[in-house]
Amino acid sequence: MSPELLPVLLCLVSALTVAITNVMVKRGGDVLTTRMLVAVVMGLSVLPLLPFAPLPPPGTWGLIGISMMVHWFYQFCAIRALHRGALSLVFPVMRGLGPLATAAFAALWLQEDLSALQTVGLALTSLSILVFALPTAETHDARQLDRSALFWAMMTAVGVGLYAVADTRAARAMETPLTFVVWLFLLDWIGVTAVFLWQRRGRVLTAVRPELRNGVIGGVAGAVSYGLAIYAYTLTDAAVVTALRETSVVFAAALGAWLLKEGFGRRRIAAAGALAAGLVLMQAAA
Repeated sequence: MSPELLPVLLCLVSALTVAITNVMVKRGGDVLTTRMLVAVVMGLSVLPLLPFAPLPPPGTWGLIGISMMVHWFYQFCAIRALHRGALSLVFPVMRGLGPLATAAFAALWLQEDLSALQTVGLALTSLSILVFALPTAETHDARQLDRSALFWAMMTAVGVGLYAVADTRAARAMETPLTFVVWLFLLDWIGVTAVFLWQRRGRVLTAVRPELRNGVIGGVAGAVSYGLAIYAYTLTDAAVVTALRETSVVFAAALGAWLLKEGFGRRRIAAAGALAAGLVLMQAAA
């Protein structure tokens, strides 16, 4: 496979699996519990790889710490967004604004600049993704809930941009991307698990039991998704990787229509076409 196509393939598989993770988190009903299970399963999934992953260089532990903090910020914003709004409303905003945030942060901290055509493709991609999220609520209370959900979805998008840049810096500082993936997953579950134990104290097992299946499926999919993304970050610009991963909104909308009975409709079909065009433009201009 050509070096140009490898990151594209990695990102498309990553997009499908991150969509599966978020559908599983939303499907269960108890977003916090399922998100905690996802994080724990992702941590367990890398244990067999631990003997093959070199220890991070001494000077990179600070970078790992920064990545952990921004991942926790992302997770808690995502939990609030998914708790308040339909997947078809919040997921496109969470992921759709992510490439724009990543491009801005990457320009500041990674000195990565997109070409004019790539910038046009990025804008088209992000705008088409946001079309997925135009609210359809009919009542005043539902519209208020949608606005709260959209606020947290936008904060989640900021988290996407922050972790994309933080993880890119950390992964590029390692001897191999596997080192960063293993140690991030080994530590990432701590924050959301601590909040879960506090929020669900006295009924931990009762909360976990009905969400276990969704959490395991989502965790395995999440491990595959982010492992592939970290590898892709070492092959091409962070903003390009993030934009390619955001085809996940198409997969999530399709899975949401199938599993969660959320509508797809002509508007989203047209937006999916515009999204594909933007991604092709970004890749062609690379």
